[in-house]
Amino acid sequence: MTLAAPAATLTVLLGRNGSGRTTALRALAGTLPLSAGAVILDGRDITRRPAHERAARGLCFVPDRQAVFSSLTVAENLALSHPEGDFSRALTAYPELRPLLARRAGTLSGGEQRMLALSRALLSPSPPAQTAVILVDEAAQGMSPPIAARTYAHLADLAAHQGACVVVAEQRLPPALRERASRTAVVVHELRRGTVAFSGEAAEFSSAPE
Repeated sequence: MTLAAPAATLTVLLGRNGSGRTTALRALAGTLPLSAGAVILDGRDITRRPAHERAARGLCFVPDRQAVFSSLTVAENLALSHPEGDFSRALTAYPELRPLLARRAGTLSGGEQRMLALSRALLSPSPPAQTAVILVDEAAQGMSPPIAARTYAHLADLAAHQGACVVVAEQRLPPALRERASRTAVVVHELRRGTVAFSGEAAEFSSAPE
């Protein structure tokens, strides 16, 4: 299958469990080797590049599990993405993390760990002349509805205002992204058993028959 994820666009991979959306993200991130096909980033074939080299090129992957270093504190986790210690952007996005900076990440709730993982993605800089690529599996897992809506707004802003290529994997198209589609380019790829059943804009997906 072919999946296109343009810059300055929020791309959503939709599908039920087993549809291949997590596998697709892992293949893009380099944590799962391809048996066929290619991964192209900014016109360059990076199929054989390991995950750490892809990260150095501006690709940030937030998996659905074990997305934080549980033995490190919240502050130490954030410092991995911003060694200078300026966490203001992350704490502005998720002020709920401020009183938790000294806590070990493994003691946080699922939603708090998700905020921390997304905060690290928000802090990750893109190398010069590179398109930042943010891959997120189940972005709002464990979050309350208001924080989930805020999370999707942050991801949409990364695409719309910073030109990032943002790819999220979800079981269903979140209402917050339906609402953002008028202000941010939102592309949907629906996967079924490893094949693409639909590709188009979010508005087209919302009006398409089952």
